[in-house]
Parts: sequence; structure tokens; C-alpha cells
Amino acid sequence: MYNLNIKFMKVKNILKFLTACSVLLLLGSCNNNTDAEDIFNKTPTERLNEQKSELKDALLASEFGWKAVYFTDDTQLGGYTHLFKFSADGKVQMASDFDDDTAVYQSDYSIALGSTVSLLFETYNRIHLLSDSNSYPTTALRGKGYLGDFQFLYYGQENGDILFKSNRLVRDIRFVKATAQDWADLSKNLVTEENLVGNINSPLYKLLEINDGANVKKYDFSFSSITRFAVAKSIDAGSSEAISVGVGYTPTSIVLSPALEVGSQKLSNFVYDAATSSFTATGTGGVTASIKYSNAPLVLTDDYKVALPAAGSPTNAFGYIAANLANAPTNSPLCIQLLNEINASLPATQKVNRVQITFAPGGIADIMYSFTGGRATVYHRVTVTEDAVNKTIILKNSFWHNGSAIVTAPALLKNIDDKLLDPKGLYVIKESFRIQFVNTIYTFSGASSSFRITTYAFQ
Repeated sequence: MYNLNIKFMKVKNILKFLTACSVLLLLGSCNNNTDAEDIFNKTPTERLNEQKSELKDALLASEFGWKAVYFTDDTQLGGYTHLFKFSADGKVQMASDFDDDTAVYQSDYSIALGSTVSLLFETYNRIHLLSDSNSYPTTALRGKGYLGDFQFLYYGQENGDILFKSNRLVRDIRFVKATAQDWADLSKNLVTEENLVGNINSPLYKLLEINDGANVKKYDFSFSSITRFAVAKSIDAGSSEAISVGVGYTPTSIVLSPALEVGSQKLSNFVYDAATSSFTATGTGGVTASIKYSNAPLVLTDDYKVALPAAGSPTNAFGYIAANLANAPTNSPLCIQLLNEINASLPATQKVNRVQITFAPGGIADIMYSFTGGRATVYHRVTVTEDAVNKTIILKNSFWHNGSAIVTAPALLKNIDDKLLDPKGLYVIKESFRIQFVNTIYTFSGASSSFRITTYAFQ
């Protein structure tokens, strides 16, 4: 009986030990070196208080504070770099690359006790920009903001980093030790963003090129700077493969989340090369992935043929309507600039109302420019020819008129009109989205410029 009691007590102690260790694993504190007697001798409150002290010591231990690239939800949003410098009096210095304000601000923080230990940013600072429900990047996120959090649950430390999970969506957040250079260079993250987005004269199209060491695959890369989110669609015929990633910035690269998987390798850090205006991640064994500019659409289609109606067919018209399409994401910065230049040169009551191209059978078209405020509408009569090899249309000058008589070419329209009469032609793309109305959206892009205008189809 004595031996049975001893064995029974041993089993009970083992079970108690395993149960206690399981609880502490959830709190991130149980490891192979844990002393069973210490576990049994401490209450949950005592263990939480130990974790509180552990986290406080860690937050204060880094000379230049901590850096985190916070991906609030990498299924629809990108990453936002935050820098933190904590002090023992409950103050935190903070900066972020959420927008072009990368200055340092002070606020309050605390280490809160609940079911676990958490870092709580108590008063407003840059981190709260991601949780403000009144500030949202898309209509789908109305009332949700950027899905961010200002309370991070503590999950322990790893290789000198502090590990958290967000309280709201339980996303991993890793604090790494910051350097003085991190604080000095934070504004350069926004330069990286500009390099990815491109400037007003950058080519309109981007591709993601993945080399697995043996084969190369190409994807049409579309990026939104508003959400810091990218979608890359395979250009292979019949393929529906798409890669979706959130994008974060560093002074010299972009960071993708989730990492791009190429075979057994994961690529996440894409370094910028100014000479080629490209971003490249390099693995081993010839594995690479690059984001590059392209001067032409990655897939050339016969969409341009809508501008070449057959004899006996009705005309096809495509119109940019300022009231509905001024904010279309497919208007290029150059197009927006040229329209703004026209409007700035007009009296305050007059603005560009519509730019419409009407294609008639026989290779004839009229480009109509209409205005608000009573300014007369003018038309540019052009000839239309097909470049079947490059799948473009080429518009050439015939004359200007007002609907009843020939007129002199208006000087204020020259710059935008020159882009429509690009000597190398226009790419015509039937888009898959709609804007406000059921009309199909077509875009017209210059083959030798970064000009692109968005139109409704009227057929």
C-alpha cells in the first residue's frame, strides 16, 4: 500500500506539472528549463507579475528602442513601420511611416494585466492611426479603419526580439531592436514607396517575374499605395493563378507579407535597384523574384478593335466624364496633371467636362472636348489606323471643328491632345471593373508615354 501511495502521488505531481506547463505555454513562459517546484510554488498572479517585470525590463533594455513592421491584415492591407522608445516613467517616443509625417511624438503606455500580460498604448499616438474607425482606406473598410490595434499581447522573447500578438485580430507582431539609423532614415521609407509607385513619367505597367532556378513565370503586378496591397495575376493563357501580398517599406527595399514561396524558399525582402528601377529578392540556387516596369501591357489583346467598327456598323463612343471618372484609379498621374493644367488655365466657372472619342466606320473619329460654364465644345477630327503587330490604334490629325465649321486648334488642349495622337499609337484595354454605372470601362494608354485616360463605353 505504501508503494502504491507513492506511485499515486508521483502521477498526481506529473499531471500537475504538465497542466501548469501547458498554461504557461499559452503565456509564453514555459520552457525546458522550467523548475517544477517553482511552478507549483507560484500563483497565476505571481507568474503574471513576473511576466510584467520581464516585459518592462525588455522594453527598456534597447538603447535606441524598438522597431516593428505592423501588418494589420496582410490579406488586404500592407505593413506600417513603427519605432518605439520606452522610458521607465510610462512615456513612449514614437514615429511611423503611416504617412509623410515621420516626426517623433510622445504618449503614455502601460503594461496591463488580464488573462495575459499586454503592452497598452494608453494615449493617442501614431499607432492609433491604424485603429481609427473614421479613417479607412477603402469603402470595404468603412467603420473599421486599417484594422490596427493599440494593445499587444505579450508572448515572450526570441533571439533578442519581443513577440506580441494584436488583441483585435491576433496578428503576429515582432519588435526588433532599433538603431539610431532607423530613426534617422524613417522618412526614406516614403522614398521607397515613391520608387515602387513611380513618378509621373514612369511606365504604366509592372510585372512580377519569378525564377525558380529553372523556369521563369510572369505576373501582371498591380499595387495600391492607399492600402499598400498588391495583386499579381499570372499572364499564362488560361491561368487564374493570383498572388496577393501586403507591402511594407524600408529605406532600401520593400517587404512582402506573406513571404513569396518559390519552391522550398521564402522571399520577402525586395531590394531596390535605381539603375533598373526594379525590386529584387534573391534566394539560393538561382532563385530570384523581381518587380519591374514594363512599357507595354503584359498581355496584348484585340480590345483595340472596338475603335475599328466595320462598314455599316454604328459608331462606338468612349467618354471620360469628369464628374464620375476624375478619381478613377486607372487615370495616370500624367493624365491628371494635363487635365488640371487645362482647368487651371480657364476661368473659375469653366472646367473640362468630357473627353470623348467617337469612332465611325471607315477609319474616322472625332475627339470631343466639352466644358462646363458655357465654353463651346470643340472636336478634333482624326484618322484611325490599326497596328496589328503591336495591337494599337494610331490617331492622326485631319482638322479641328466646332460641329459646323473648321476652327483653329485650341492651344490649351495641345498637350493632352498630343498624348491621344501618340505617334506609336494607343493601347486600348477593356477593364473588368465598373465605376458607378453598368457601362463597361475602357482605358486608352499611350504606347510611348505614361498617359492613360479612363472612359465609359457608349454602345
